[in-house]
Amino acid sequence: MLNIVLVEPEIPMNTGNIARTCAATRSRLHLVKPLGFDISDKAVKRAGLDYWPMVDLKVYENLDHFFSVNPNPDLWLATTKAPRDYSQAEFRPDCWLMFGKETAGLPEWLRQAHRERCIRIPMRPDARSLNLANSVAILAYEALRQQGFPELSGVGEMGDEP
Repeated sequence: MLNIVLVEPEIPMNTGNIARTCAATRSRLHLVKPLGFDISDKAVKRAGLDYWPMVDLKVYENLDHFFSVNPNPDLWLATTKAPRDYSQAEFRPDCWLMFGKETAGLPEWLRQAHRERCIRIPMRPDARSLNLANSVAILAYEALRQQGFPELSGVGEMGDEP
């Protein structure tokens, strides 16, 4: 199973879109607090997130808690400051894609500790970054493509074409 980790996400719409991607791809969503929004059942229902029950969600108090529960994950860190682009990564089953908060990205100490596992999405040099939800979708689908899209329908199927 692919694991998507959001460290201190701030914008509820981004996390909602990412949760929908996780639901559609059978990926597990990990949220590391503090969160910039409420994910209670009442808030989720009010936002109309009818796919939320399909999301395999884990929530952590902080990064220390995350790493204590998930020691030595097959981790890839998405950052605009990475030395290589994501096409050079080999995403194995059960890998973890980690993304930082919208305004600051991942903490520098974490990027330094995992420098060889930092990857970026290529873009023009004068563009600051892509939207978080778009970045997650790009990397999630690349990881799933490399794995043959496990347990997902529509791959290589012709459907009901006339």
